[in-house]
Amino acid sequence: MSAYDAAATVTDPELPMLTIADLGVLRSVAEVDGRVEVAITPTYSGCPALATIRDDLVRRLAEEGYDDVRVRVELDPPWSSDRITDRGRAALAEHGISPPGPAPAGPVVLTLAPPRRVVRCPRCGAVADRTSEFGPSACTALYRCPECLEPFQHVKEI
Repeated sequence: MSAYDAAATVTDPELPMLTIADLGVLRSVAEVDGRVEVAITPTYSGCPALATIRDDLVRRLAEEGYDDVRVRVELDPPWSSDRITDRGRAALAEHGISPPGPAPAGPVVLTLAPPRRVVRCPRCGAVADRTSEFGPSACTALYRCPECLEPFQHVKEI
């Protein structure tokens, strides 16, 4: 298995239905002079899952025989929710998590109110009500469907 293919199987610790490739966190994998160099871009610069992703990459590549692995964090350009693949978006919805819409273009205006977005329930498709802008991870918000009454997470557009 190639180093890229092995790295692409690592899952996100906070959204384990997604690989880091489907989440758009895996930026590049290169084999240089017997060493594997992996570049990742976190969903945001303070992402608490970053150390776990790094450790999981090193462990997974070692399982495939790559003993010298360097993982670096690249913050420029920053991660965007637009980097989530179609497969990743489908996996989120399949697991009851609303995938993000298109990321905002241009500079993001800072306001004290949470952003307004139309979010549809991943189970029945009804327009949902936000219960909290803060979900179990910094990347998600909490919503509740007024039709089927199911609560669910929505991945924020970044």
